[in-house]
Amino acid sequence: MPSDTRILIVDDHEDTLYALESALAPLGYQLGRATSGDEALKQVLRGQVGLLLLDVRMPGVSGLEVVRYMRRVEQTQHIPVILLTGFGADHELTTTAFGLGVADLVLKPVDPWALRTKVRYLYDAHRRHLALEREVRRLRALTGEHTETVAHPRPGLPHPDARVPTQRPMGAHAGELEKDRT
Repeated sequence: MPSDTRILIVDDHEDTLYALESALAPLGYQLGRATSGDEALKQVLRGQVGLLLLDVRMPGVSGLEVVRYMRRVEQTQHIPVILLTGFGADHELTTTAFGLGVADLVLKPVDPWALRTKVRYLYDAHRRHLALEREVRRLRALTGEHTETVAHPRPGLPHPDARVPTQRPMGAHAGELEKDRT
């Protein structure tokens, strides 16, 4: 993940944005902010967002609508999302949120220590996941995508350990194998 990747905090209340930024500042990550679902979607689609803290209920496009849209777009479907709500535990909201694949649903007011712990874990895990994807693409480019050779090794090549029998040739049937045993 590029170093300019940030955590995007989305809430329609300025005081909540400030409180969340203050809670996350000790982590040292770059933070971005948005005050609406539309603005959040624009920033997410521009890239460089590695985690989204998203208020559920906002005027216009709600947090759940943002997540629904993100999950349909390949470039954004794996970005971790923590939903924030100030309206208490709601079974329907919880079911919908986790059904959309959000990482967590946090009640406001948030515990800064718990939020920092969750954010650090999710953000770092997402960065590691993206780094592994980049490495896989790099290795595939280096090897020229020789997966067919790996999936179907040439028949009859001896195993480096002479005690291991040679692999049966492609297309060999059980009857042919029986003949080999006798």
